[in-house]
Amino acid sequence: MRRTIVLLLSALALNVAAQTQPPKLEPIPEPPPPPPGSLNEALEPQVTITRRGEDKVEEFRISGKLYMMKVTPSHGVPYYLLDHSGNGQWVRQDSKDAGLRVPMWVIGTF
Repeated sequence: MRRTIVLLLSALALNVAAQTQPPKLEPIPEPPPPPPGSLNEALEPQVTITRRGEDKVEEFRISGKLYMMKVTPSHGVPYYLLDHSGNGQWVRQDSKDAGLRVPMWVIGTF
């Protein structure tokens, strides 16, 4: 009876020991570079970071047109200034504001 218990416990211990060894893994190969011409640099926003007094201002531009500013005061919470229609009227939007966000894509300009 004791031999059976010892055999069962040793088989269980060997089973547990076999499961704890990590499998041999191979490194993941590097992804291939994107095909030429697929990256459009004109659609990437240009970010300019400046300091106005103690505040840090990040200006976001696409095709040279300023559409958003992120203002980070030295003592407060950052907020955004957005120009939705491109006419120079800026609207303040707090970073905590989780209101309705309507997509505003420019399909074409004339």
